[in-house]
Amino acid sequence: MLRNKLYYSVKPLLPWSVRRGIRRWFAVRKRQRRREVWPVLPGSERPPEGWTGWPEGRQFAFVLTHDVEGPEGLARCRKLMALEQQFGFRSSFNFIPEGDYHVPSDLRAELAGEGFEVGVHDLHHDGKLFSSRQAFRSRARRINHYLKEWNAVGFRAGFMLHHLDWQHDLEVQYDASTFDTDPFEPQPDGAGTIFPFWVPRPGSTELGTRNSKPSEFDASVPSSVLRPPSSRAGGYVELPYTLPQDSTLFLILGETTSDIWLRKLDWIARHGGMALVNVHPDYLRFDGEPAAAHTFAAAHYARLLEYVRDRHRDGCWQPLPREMATFVAGRRPLPVRRKPLRVCMLTHSFYLSDTRVMRYAEALAERGDQVEVISLRRSPELPKQERLGNVSLVRLQPRMVQEQHAGVLYLLPLLRFLLASSWWITRRHWRRRYDLLHIHNVPDFLVFAAWYPRLTGARIILDIHDIVPELYASKFGAREESRTVAALKRVERASAAFAHHVILANDLWRESYTARSAPREKCSVIINYVDRRLFSPRPRTRKDDRLILLFPGGLQWHQGLDIAIRAFQKVSRQLPQAELRIYGDGNMKPNLVALAGELGLDGKVRFFETLPVRQIVDVMANADLGVVPKRADSFGNEAYSTKIMEFMSLGVPVVVSATKIDRYYFDDSVVRFFPSGDADALAEAILEVLGNGEARRQMVTRASDYAARHSWDSRKADYLRLVDDLCAREVKTGQHSA
Repeated sequence: MLRNKLYYSVKPLLPWSVRRGIRRWFAVRKRQRRREVWPVLPGSERPPEGWTGWPEGRQFAFVLTHDVEGPEGLARCRKLMALEQQFGFRSSFNFIPEGDYHVPSDLRAELAGEGFEVGVHDLHHDGKLFSSRQAFRSRARRINHYLKEWNAVGFRAGFMLHHLDWQHDLEVQYDASTFDTDPFEPQPDGAGTIFPFWVPRPGSTELGTRNSKPSEFDASVPSSVLRPPSSRAGGYVELPYTLPQDSTLFLILGETTSDIWLRKLDWIARHGGMALVNVHPDYLRFDGEPAAAHTFAAAHYARLLEYVRDRHRDGCWQPLPREMATFVAGRRPLPVRRKPLRVCMLTHSFYLSDTRVMRYAEALAERGDQVEVISLRRSPELPKQERLGNVSLVRLQPRMVQEQHAGVLYLLPLLRFLLASSWWITRRHWRRRYDLLHIHNVPDFLVFAAWYPRLTGARIILDIHDIVPELYASKFGAREESRTVAALKRVERASAAFAHHVILANDLWRESYTARSAPREKCSVIINYVDRRLFSPRPRTRKDDRLILLFPGGLQWHQGLDIAIRAFQKVSRQLPQAELRIYGDGNMKPNLVALAGELGLDGKVRFFETLPVRQIVDVMANADLGVVPKRADSFGNEAYSTKIMEFMSLGVPVVVSATKIDRYYFDDSVVRFFPSGDADALAEAILEVLGNGEARRQMVTRASDYAARHSWDSRKADYLRLVDDLCAREVKTGQHSA
């Protein structure tokens, strides 16, 4: 990243105190913003696929490493070695081959003789190791020379910079240049895991198994552990540090105890991960040494060692890094770690009421991706930022769209949301890059909020919930040949061209959309599949004798709620105990309330505010009948209705208007159709379903089976595969530069 290049260009000119002051100023502010992901990153405790546990059934692993940055650190190596021996531990010392000091061969021999390890730390430690691909190839040859000369098998880049694909040029068995989570590093994209993992060479066949001939590597390693191949044989093991770096903890953040180390270590132990720490001898202050701003008391590190020895002696495996690499590479299958993606979802809707957005976000978060959702704020009482499970939710602004008005009054709030979300996304991406932005319409032009991430390589998905030109024409009575509709079609084409991929909410819309706005190969269809974790049969909690007819959704003209209210007037005469309950908001709500009053249905037709998904599901499950009365002569003819499948999945019978889209996906065996727009036919259908218990039960059984076969679980893998394929075109493991 440009700012890193600029920093490392001027770094030699800045005194250490100035550099520390700059880092501390930024770190203190960032610590508050990043408290949800540091020092513990939710989701990082998930083991990689194929993980089988530690040797001899140990609970967790504890790995010690040291980066020696200058002459002062070199002079303290023997003191540090003695401290660790006092508590019964061994570690790896990583030296800079062409830095500000010369590494004596007798020191390397002494470390090896005492059972410690020697590794290579960068080449010059100047922040320029990955300045270009060509330059790295040249530097890699020099690094490989020192690896061979020092009999070293491990590497760590300076300043925790990393480019895991390029690092296959190194003849190493492991790399240790990453971390699980550390927003204070110049390249803050973490590995997102507290486990070691395999980094396969691009194009290698060794993605999940090893075919190398086993051989014993070290007498101290269990015989079941195999010698890992070198990087050139197909890959290497990555060892992320998982305890905060000492310099960050004590020198930058100013911690005065080891408590953060100890709490994080206990958390790692509970989840069976690898606690790997990087301590710099340059910053340690041993007894008898004068206090200095760039050092901290070695007693803090001694406290960590003592804690592990006394509290976790029996459950801890304490290998050297090379032994850890041997162990990991000997597993079958190899634990290949998919790098977690940074994903932003943007929607001009209320997240907790939008099942489509929730399904995507939760599917990504469940597998370990870091997901931020930017949405509307339903009420001032709700927090602007909140963590819901593993999803971070940002409520950017209240909904202010004037549903009753076309033109400027409708457009201005949408433009305001575009500007606000663009500013938010740009700032977040500048600090820590997104891999993917999944933008949900309406409106289409919301996709342009991702202009900066797109310029810097992020991938963009545009998700078409509703085709805007047709929606606008239906809502406001505009003619198809009007200037406004023509302009909306031009915006649709521009938005599709800006996105890397377009998802449409049904198959009929794909035909219309690809005919005028995007090539077919750029588009996929993902309908609003029901999430069976939420919408599944459950016991009724209602004990009264009423008959509840229910509609949950948007209150627009194409939804046909006026037809349902007129039909209910007839139903009510024959079934006095019946009620029609309507949950939702929209531009037709005042008209619908007035219509119910005109027909003398006050108290029989009841209106409720929109509820979050996890509340409306209980309301739907307690209904006797679902009603979906869309108009076939409007936008509703091709607008797929999610609520149909949700009713079916809950075991609630549903009466549906015979629109083109619903006839495309359903038949008479699973729903009761009626001719669209015919209030009398709708009333007859309602009375028939409620009056024939056996036929209703058979329809519910068939509908439940249909919903189970066509649930979100059946298509979730397709969405995740689409995301991975899209991101793989540009974003590869370790390629981030933010």
